[in-house]
Amino acid sequence: MVVNPNAHLSPAALDFLDELEQHNDRDWFAEHKATYDVELKAGMLEVATAINERLAAFAPDHVRPPAKAMMRIYRDVRFSNDKSPYKTHMGAYWPRQGLEKAAGAGFFLQIGARELMIAGGSYSPGPAQLLAIREYLLDHHEELRSLLAAVNNTGLFDPLDGDRLIRAPRGFPAEHPAADLLRHRRWAFTSTLPGIQAESTEFIDVVTERFQALVPLVAFLNTPVAGLDLTRSLTAGRQ
Repeated sequence: MVVNPNAHLSPAALDFLDELEQHNDRDWFAEHKATYDVELKAGMLEVATAINERLAAFAPDHVRPPAKAMMRIYRDVRFSNDKSPYKTHMGAYWPRQGLEKAAGAGFFLQIGARELMIAGGSYSPGPAQLLAIREYLLDHHEELRSLLAAVNNTGLFDPLDGDRLIRAPRGFPAEHPAADLLRHRRWAFTSTLPGIQAESTEFIDVVTERFQALVPLVAFLNTPVAGLDLTRSLTAGRQ
């Protein structure tokens, strides 16, 4: 695919997402499938291609085929009470190469009709990844504090939501200097913007600025996960 450095979504793409919120059923989607394919899916692939070109310059280990970066619009409703068949947003994810199935830290983009989110870090690490990061923090918490402060100082992101435990996780010392960080269950920053921003010819610049600001944090969080043996048994009680 030819790279369009000014890639963005069309108003028709966001209109499709807006209408999908009101008509989230298979009949409506089938009737408007051409709009999805031409405006939304093709537009998102163009956006992912342009972002890949930028990532190649500052985070080459996160470049991945656009079709793999783009997430499916179809919902998995097997274990959900909400049986709506479609997501009402489009998403794309760029984990580090080799960590696609290991819940590694990465970069994320989600576009809805009224709101879009640009994010990066470790949002939902699995038990093994969470344990590895916490163990790493015992000796590297000062480095993480510095990285978190640097991201905060950019003014580009919402306040960090760590989905924190009330107390230190079992098996970790409650009085450790990293105790507050150990309580986190995620270390990810998000930037929330109006959805119409995705229609701007400066959209790729907006995404790139935020992804680039998160590179050191993402690299830090992937360090303990990269060499993780996912078949190992978790330390008893550390959940």
